[in-house]
Amino acid sequence: MIDEKEILRRRDMRDVFTFTIDPADAKDFDDAISFEIINDQMVNDPMVNYRIGIHIADVSHYVKPGTKTDDEAYQRGTSVYLVDRVIPMLPEELCNDKCSLRPGEDKLCMSVIFTFEVPLDAEGTPIYNNARVVKHKICRTVIRSDARLNYDEAQEIIASGLNADSPNQTSDTLTREKREGSNKGVKAELQQAISTLNAIALKLRAERIANGALTIEQDEMRFRLDEHHHPVEIYFEQPNEAHHLIEEFMLLANRTVAKEAGSGRPFVYRVHDLPDYDKLEEIKKFKRLNGKRVKGDAMQRVVDMLTIRAQAKAVYSTYNIGHYGLAFSHYTHFTSPIRRYPDLMVHRLVEKYILTGKKESLTREELELMCEHCSACEQEAAQAERDSVKQFQAMWMADHLGEILPGHIVSIMDFGFFVQLDDSHCEGLIRMELIEHPEDFVLGDPVMVQVIRVDINRSQIDFELA
Repeated sequence: MIDEKEILRRRDMRDVFTFTIDPADAKDFDDAISFEIINDQMVNDPMVNYRIGIHIADVSHYVKPGTKTDDEAYQRGTSVYLVDRVIPMLPEELCNDKCSLRPGEDKLCMSVIFTFEVPLDAEGTPIYNNARVVKHKICRTVIRSDARLNYDEAQEIIASGLNADSPNQTSDTLTREKREGSNKGVKAELQQAISTLNAIALKLRAERIANGALTIEQDEMRFRLDEHHHPVEIYFEQPNEAHHLIEEFMLLANRTVAKEAGSGRPFVYRVHDLPDYDKLEEIKKFKRLNGKRVKGDAMQRVVDMLTIRAQAKAVYSTYNIGHYGLAFSHYTHFTSPIRRYPDLMVHRLVEKYILTGKKESLTREELELMCEHCSACEQEAAQAERDSVKQFQAMWMADHLGEILPGHIVSIMDFGFFVQLDDSHCEGLIRMELIEHPEDFVLGDPVMVQVIRVDINRSQIDFELA
């Protein structure tokens, strides 16, 4: 139970329609979205206003600096997501219980609440391409989520075709009285909220891309395991509009917090430096020399892969150089304090700089050292996750020894070619001594390969040209 005095110190948003969208297998729900229409679409009213809240679990309320829990979280720096398990940053009692924004439970949050103004056309239909934020507020809140959706469920709502532009859809459904005891009421609200949020998210995304943001998207490889933790299927999750919806509003919250809290004060930014110019020139040269040979999807795959390799690593720093990949001048990580320690640091700075007006006791130099530690933890976790994927790929390929499979060349080294299989995306090496005319091959070339050797302990897969 949450202390009643703590609730009174916060903005009470338990009566506002709120929901979460997460992966189907998620256990810790650290972000939720609330949706309200704050003026009805009247005949002579040229605008409609939406109040959209981004609510983030208030981990800082439970994890205080100097405690053993905080020390352990800092040492870990991040949760680690391996194929067959999760190594959480926080104790399960916090990440899956007290802090998790589960439906029907009162939860403490740090929130950014936006008011969007959307003009209406002559027929009273919202023109979402002209939506704009007219004000925002960063505050502590208490919420109660009404529904928990996974991405597929949210995508079904988006794809269902309910027209959020209809002038007949007013705020009549957006009251708790209409919801209590009525699953139908919740579904109606989800339809209206998600359709409207998706329309605004599309506008935010288009604006970001127009400003120069990178939009390279890669399918996420997932494994289906049997009871012995052996892979029996490899499948892929493709980003869809539901993913983009959540992404855009989280980006908006992160950018807004960075601009307001980081103004002239020591702050924790998420920064991304300019890419390697020489590597970008190599991409142009490759396209010029091989444009007639490698075409269509194959060329796009190669360009995307080389573009990613040319990028600098995003890191945490008190020195704001902007975020190249997102095309933001100010950016931070605020929206996942359950699984990232820098987000918890940002919450504490927001509390001091914006909510209480207190001074930060840590110097910029001390914060910078903490940023460097968290960046190192993130890179170690990312490497562990890649190693986990490679090992399960090897386990999968061990069941396919001798098979002939189609793939594409994704890397050419002095010692051989790396080939990514088309169906499973597993990568293996064709050693140079097995290639009769290596000069005849370029990146992106389709090849047929045979699986000739797998070392599960070393996560190594060997192919030969078939």
